[in-house]
Amino acid sequence: MYASAPRFVSKLTRDTYALILAGGRGSRLYELTNWRAKPALYFGGKFRIIDFPLSNCINSGVRRVGVVTQYKSHSLVKHLVRGWGHFKKELGEGVEILPASQRYSENWYLGTADAVYQNLDIIRDEIPEFVLILSGDHVYRQDYGDMLAYHAEMNADMTVSCMVVPIDEAANSYGVMTVDGNNRIVDFNEKPATPAELPGKPGYCLASMGNYVFNADFLFEQLRHDSTDQSSEHDFGKNIIPGIIKEHRVYAYEFTDPDADVLPYWRDVGTLASYWKANMELVSPTPPLNLYDRRWPIWTFQEQLPPAKFVFDDDERRGHALDSMVAGGVIISGATVRHSVIFSSVRVNSFSTVEDSVILPEVNVGRNVKLHKVIVDRACEIPEGLTIGLDPEQDRRAGFRVTDSGVTLVTPRMLGQELG
Repeated sequence: MYASAPRFVSKLTRDTYALILAGGRGSRLYELTNWRAKPALYFGGKFRIIDFPLSNCINSGVRRVGVVTQYKSHSLVKHLVRGWGHFKKELGEGVEILPASQRYSENWYLGTADAVYQNLDIIRDEIPEFVLILSGDHVYRQDYGDMLAYHAEMNADMTVSCMVVPIDEAANSYGVMTVDGNNRIVDFNEKPATPAELPGKPGYCLASMGNYVFNADFLFEQLRHDSTDQSSEHDFGKNIIPGIIKEHRVYAYEFTDPDADVLPYWRDVGTLASYWKANMELVSPTPPLNLYDRRWPIWTFQEQLPPAKFVFDDDERRGHALDSMVAGGVIISGATVRHSVIFSSVRVNSFSTVEDSVILPEVNVGRNVKLHKVIVDRACEIPEGLTIGLDPEQDRRAGFRVTDSGVTLVTPRMLGQELG
């Protein structure tokens, strides 16, 4: 019913207000998030992570959205204003920025539930029937209309979007649900060391994606109650969900890919290794995330830049890129780029080689440089003749961060340059 009733879904999305929680630091990304919130981090050649839940909202027909910010939000706010500020409030649409402002207490946001509670008056003014609460730091494509329709069909008070994931991936990482035969949640454990196995699917469990649908009045009631509980951490996973599953109708909505028989694409790029890997996946001939699907575009702000340029075709220096994604404003000048993601306004100079790397905007790679399996932060100036990524111990001695999987992070400060 819910998958084949677009008018029903459209009515539901119009009556929904979405709140994207985008205040997280992303501490496991280390220096990459020293000066920006994780949702503001660059991804996929021209996007920011926040663009994915925002695009999902717009493509799903949910056009009233609030973005909750807190940690080092300047880069995020600037991106939202430039790329998402064109909606018309008078037409019942808009992307609003909701910074931590101590609206209901003397505290900044204390947890995910408190972040929503401190914006209750703003949400209430929208008079929604449903509130869609979304994590702002995951990369995926999802039609929220299907989840809203499922929520209505099950007559649920709350619905949790979830995925089937291997137990070893979920351990200590995700909230894990136990459901009955009708997908009603009967138990919820936040980041358990030993997740509960799914019946009939040995080795797999049902993990929360951090996306929820609430009936608006029910949500308001639960948040007001939680705000008075001195023992609460004011978190959806730790407090709200475990506290309501016994007495209220809380259901699990299993996120699936309608176009494939494989596990749907969803990436928590919360570590340097996972961030590098997710970007590298995009350069494969058939990537797991199709950024070229015009039926489900990923919207963003993009400077008006000239096309990418590849110059010199001499035997000793030839500007070319192979199995790579190259953004606008890039100049590959007599250099080789192979199996890499190159963001906007990057210049790679003659006789240099960039392989298996993620190069963020406005980086200048000097001559005779060799980069292998590196993440280079925005605005780095890579000195002429430098080699990074081929010798992990040498990289560590030079002050770069190297992961256990051999990915090397390079930032301006590590190079002794001004912060970008």
